[in-house]
Amino acid sequence: MGGDAADGGNSAYGRRPFRRSKAHFADRITADGRDGWPVEAGRYRLVVSRACPWASRAVISRRLLGLEDALSLAIADPIQDDRGWRFTLDPGGCDPVLGIRFLSEAYDRRETGYPGGVSVPAVVDVPSGKLVTNDYQQLTLDLATEWTALHREGAPDLYPRALRDEIDAVTADVYEDVNNGVYRAGFATGQEEYEAACTAVFRRLEWLGRRLERRRYLVGDTLTEADIRLFTTLVRFDAVYHGHFKCNRWKLAEDRVLWAYARDLFQTPGFGDTVDFDHIKRHYYQVHTGINPSRIVPLGPDLGGWLTPHHREELGGRPFGDGTPLGPVRPAEEVPPQGRPHGPEGPRRPAAAGRPADPSDPVG
Repeated sequence: MGGDAADGGNSAYGRRPFRRSKAHFADRITADGRDGWPVEAGRYRLVVSRACPWASRAVISRRLLGLEDALSLAIADPIQDDRGWRFTLDPGGCDPVLGIRFLSEAYDRRETGYPGGVSVPAVVDVPSGKLVTNDYQQLTLDLATEWTALHREGAPDLYPRALRDEIDAVTADVYEDVNNGVYRAGFATGQEEYEAACTAVFRRLEWLGRRLERRRYLVGDTLTEADIRLFTTLVRFDAVYHGHFKCNRWKLAEDRVLWAYARDLFQTPGFGDTVDFDHIKRHYYQVHTGINPSRIVPLGPDLGGWLTPHHREELGGRPFGDGTPLGPVRPAEEVPPQGRPHGPEGPRRPAAAGRPADPSDPVG
């Protein structure tokens, strides 16, 4: 999803060392249009998978900043086929705005015969149908700083200038050891490689727990880019990374501080209302056949805990800073019932999926 150089189809994952590639298309959409892509309401379409943690960053940022009218959203099927991300969730299997069946078509329009992986998030120029960028690291920073003229009234400052050095330092460590670390553990090809990655994951989580014990948010007293980047891994931890990626020293729900922090974010508008656990579980367990050849999707864990009180408000902090809370999710972008926590109900059977995929860039 977020750029993986280990091509070879799903069965290859877990059989060769994991290495995440850099974004191939790193153009930026800016207020001054210096890369040829000026910020314009309605010109671009954000293509995501709700299964993907890297794409979920952009979905959360877009909602927090109120960019729904300015930047339309396309949601790909969580199960790819041999051409990668597909729009089979839309009527006729075709994106209604871009008029394409596969995200790879936008990549090809940008670079004919593009040989690399087709990853999300991706921003596509609607008039030309060409991919603009798949740089997931820069995208959310630009949404926060370059798209300000189109932000909603009362939008939070997710990348405040006075805190940028600290945010950058924290997110760099979180990326190396946690965001990407769970993948290095999950796709390790040897015991030493796995143990080193898994150890780094939990060492960093313990550090984060100490940092968050007396502060509500990672940097400063408001929500920032740092919280978004950590959340997208934490929300997938027990459902996927604990079992599927063998990051199983302990569960997130067993850590008092991190579990409360994650629930606080989940219950904040813009975070949990974008999470689709059904897409998340089906993608990981049914696409990564190299480490789950049966493609069986676990029924658990119980998701009801995400809705329980967290008491983190006792630490103070102002979620939106000087801004204001969000309105409700637009009906067209609501997560379907099977993807949401529902309290003390019985387990839900995963939705049926297509045949095993063989995409060039299947990793989330």
